[in-house]
Amino acid sequence: MSFSRLTSLGRAILGSLRPDARAMEFLRYLGPGILVTVGFIDPGNWASNVAAGSEYGYSLLWMVTLSTVMLIFLQHNAAHLGIATGLCLSEAARTHLPAPVALPVLLSAVGAAVATALAEILGGGIALTLLFGIPPRLGCVGVTILVAWMIVTNSYRRLERWIVGFVSLIGFAFVFELSQVEIPWGQALEGWVVPRIPSGSLPIVMSVLGAVVMPHNLFLHSEVIQSRQWNRESEEVIQRQLRYEFLDTLLSMGIGWAINSAMILVAAAAFFSAGHTVTALEEASALLQPVLGPAAAGVFALALLFAGLSSSLTAGMAGGSIFAGIFGEPFDMGDRHSRIGVALTLGGALLAIFFITDPFQGLVISQMLLSIQLPLTILTQIFLTASPRVMGPHANSLEENIVLGIIAALVILLNGMLFLSFFGLFPG
Repeated sequence: MSFSRLTSLGRAILGSLRPDARAMEFLRYLGPGILVTVGFIDPGNWASNVAAGSEYGYSLLWMVTLSTVMLIFLQHNAAHLGIATGLCLSEAARTHLPAPVALPVLLSAVGAAVATALAEILGGGIALTLLFGIPPRLGCVGVTILVAWMIVTNSYRRLERWIVGFVSLIGFAFVFELSQVEIPWGQALEGWVVPRIPSGSLPIVMSVLGAVVMPHNLFLHSEVIQSRQWNRESEEVIQRQLRYEFLDTLLSMGIGWAINSAMILVAAAAFFSAGHTVTALEEASALLQPVLGPAAAGVFALALLFAGLSSSLTAGMAGGSIFAGIFGEPFDMGDRHSRIGVALTLGGALLAIFFITDPFQGLVISQMLLSIQLPLTILTQIFLTASPRVMGPHANSLEENIVLGIIAALVILLNGMLFLSFFGLFPG
C-alpha cells in the first residue's frame, strides 16, 4: 500500500472516531516504535552527537533531521512486513529466501547484534564508572547481568514499559541539561534545516548519518509488531494497524530526534562556546561539572546509564529474535533458540569487551562491523517487502520502492564512507 493511500485510509479511520476514542485507540498500539528509538539514542550516538556539538556548534543539527526522516521510512517498512505477514524479518528471510542466501545474512545479523550490544554495554559500564567509580569492566558485567535478567523474566509488554520509562528519564535529563545553558535558538533552527559540512567535519557527519539505521533495529521492529499477530484478523484490522503503527513510528522517531538534538545543543552551548572539543563521553561529563555544576555532570552520567541499559535490552532481544528466526521460530524466551540467541548476543559482547584495551577503539570496531552488515539487512528487507509472493496485496508500491531505494542507497553509501574513513581511505 502506498504512503498516500495509507494516509488517506488513516484519516478516514481517525475521522470516524471521537477525539477521545481516537486517542485511546492509538495508545493501545503505542510501544514498538519506542523500542526502536533507544537504538537511536544509544551510547554510540551520544559520542557522535557530543563530538558534533562541541566541535562544530549548531551547524550539524541537520544530520539529526535527515537521519530521522530516513529512519522513519525504513522502520515503518520493517513493521509493515510484520503486520502484513505475521513473520519477523528473520523468519521471512528464512522462509522466502534460499538457504545459501538467508543463512549468511542472518548469521551476519547475529554478529551485528553482538557488535551493537558491545557498544551499549560498554556505554552502561562507562556510566557506572562516572557515577560510582566502579571499574569499567566490572560495570559492564553488572550491566550484562541486569539486562539478561530483565529479558529472561519479562514479557514484551512489560519490557516495553521498562524501555518507555528509560527513554522518558533520558528525555527529562536532557530537558534539565537544556535548562542550564543559553541556546541561540535562531542558530539552532537554521542548523536543523540548512545542510552544511564544515571543513574537517565529514567523519562526524558520516558517523551520525551512517550509523543511525542499525541492522538489529530493523529485525526487532518487525519482531515486536508480528508478536501481536494482527495479520490473523480481518483485512480492515490490518489496514488500521498499518496506520497506527506509522503514527507510533512518527511519534517515537520524533522523540529520538528531540533527544539527539538536545545532545548537540547542550554540547554546543557548554563546550563549543568555551572552545572545548570533546572526543570521549568521560571527558564530556568531566567538563560539564566546572561549566554547569556537579548536578549537570551527574544527570548526564545517569542518562547515559539509562541509555546503555535500554539499548542493551533491545540489542539482546534482537539477537534472540534473529537467531530464533534462523530456525523458523518467533522470539520466545520459553524456547531454547531464543535463549541461545540472547546468550550469544550479550555473552559475546561482554567477552569481547574483556579483550578491548581502549573503549573508544571498541566503539569504532563495533561501528565498522555494522557498516559491513547493514547493506545486507536493508536489501533483504526491501526485497521481501517488494514481493507480492511474500506480502500479497500489501507489497510495496512503485513509489515506496523508489523512496526506499534512494534511502537505502544513501545509508549504504554513508556507511561505506564511514568504513573507509576508519582506514584513512576516505578524506575527512
